[in-house]
Amino acid sequence: MKILTKQILSLVGAAAVFLAFDLAVYNTVTRRCIDKTSAEMQAKSVEVSEYLPFAEETKIAALDASMKLSEHPPVIDGAAGLFPVYSAFVHAVYPEQTVQYDGESFTPDSAMQYSNTRGAYKALAEHSVDLAVLVKPSAEQLAYAEEQGAELEFVPLGYDAFVFFVNESNPVESLTCEQIRDIYAGEIHRWDQVGGKRLRIDAKQRNAGSGSQSAMKAFMGGRKMHADPLGFTGSAIGFSFRYYIADLVGVRGIKMLALDGIPPTPEHIADGSYPVVSTFYAVYDKHNQHPDLPRLIAWMQSEEAQKIIADTGFIPVNPSQQSLRE
Repeated sequence: MKILTKQILSLVGAAAVFLAFDLAVYNTVTRRCIDKTSAEMQAKSVEVSEYLPFAEETKIAALDASMKLSEHPPVIDGAAGLFPVYSAFVHAVYPEQTVQYDGESFTPDSAMQYSNTRGAYKALAEHSVDLAVLVKPSAEQLAYAEEQGAELEFVPLGYDAFVFFVNESNPVESLTCEQIRDIYAGEIHRWDQVGGKRLRIDAKQRNAGSGSQSAMKAFMGGRKMHADPLGFTGSAIGFSFRYYIADLVGVRGIKMLALDGIPPTPEHIADGSYPVVSTFYAVYDKHNQHPDLPRLIAWMQSEEAQKIIADTGFIPVNPSQQSLRE
């Protein structure tokens, strides 16, 4: 009987050890990797169906513009974080029948497409779209465009902050730009080295060729990024664009860090005091001969288009429109 009791206690003890181990792995690794967004969000990086043009319950900054394009307008594409902007552009100046969405994606003959940053730059290089709303490309994307004979032009449309964010429980509120570069270069490994808890820093990166990853490489100024193989045991830091995480995705449980003591507010973006401001552009091949392209580019710089940019949540290049959301 005593032997049986010992065996049962041993089994219970072993089960308890495995349970504790599983919970530790879940809390430090698995839970942080679970994607709780919808299937559409996981597939497309943005809830496309919520920001469609010509839809009755759309979230875009809908405006009926004074200029209208022909029945064969330029095919437009763009980045995930800028989808609400160019969707609102389409709503304002494109004929409704030129946009076809089948409930999951835009059809091949639609004048509006959504390929995300990597896909949009590829489509521009291969001349399958006429125009895209994007941040600056990576060196590889620019080289590919040149290989395909595309000479890309960049027309500034608006600004957004490039931001760094952490878990809301992290006591760190601000980092210097140099501290962040040191973190991603692998020279700062723990949060207590920058005023936080004694935990490893898990410096997250994005997919190669994404707009935010290209912006991060530019921010690093040539310094190589190194991931801490044990970072997953600590607390993470990530990067993106302010509008994407604050307005478009609305990520909960995180906070955006101030840089050099300046928080990434619209006011600090507009006055230039926030140190890392990213420009987004209307990008096209200068050899493109679409007859409506010059009219569309000119309109995107107009007060109407700049109002759309401001009402969406970005800072327009036209200073007269910066106060529209205040």
